[in-house]
Amino acid sequence: MMNYLKSIPRIVALAPLILMPVFAHAQMNHAMQPGMTMVADTSMTEGEIRKIDKSLGKLTIKHGPIRNLDMPAMTMVFNVKDMRFLDKVKVGDKVRFIVVMDAGKMVITDLQPVE
Repeated sequence: MMNYLKSIPRIVALAPLILMPVFAHAQMNHAMQPGMTMVADTSMTEGEIRKIDKSLGKLTIKHGPIRNLDMPAMTMVFNVKDMRFLDKVKVGDKVRFIVVMDAGKMVITDLQPVE
């Protein structure tokens, strides 16, 4: 009985980690109506290039809200899917881009300079 009581704090501590995927799935589907299918929001976000790191394949962008990730406007670093994106822009350029979560990282999958 004593060993059982000692394991309760561990179980309570692990419960959020075990239940997190269940809550995340429920949250994603809460607004869906019967007969609707889930479609990824691929709308583009506007931003400005602040830094280019060709050695790591990353861009720092000051951006507006990213709707598909439910993220407010801020400045942050993104990985790029295609290293050629880094040659399309320079610091100070206005851009439009699509970013997705891929293996726990935010990855730019499309990048277009704004003229």
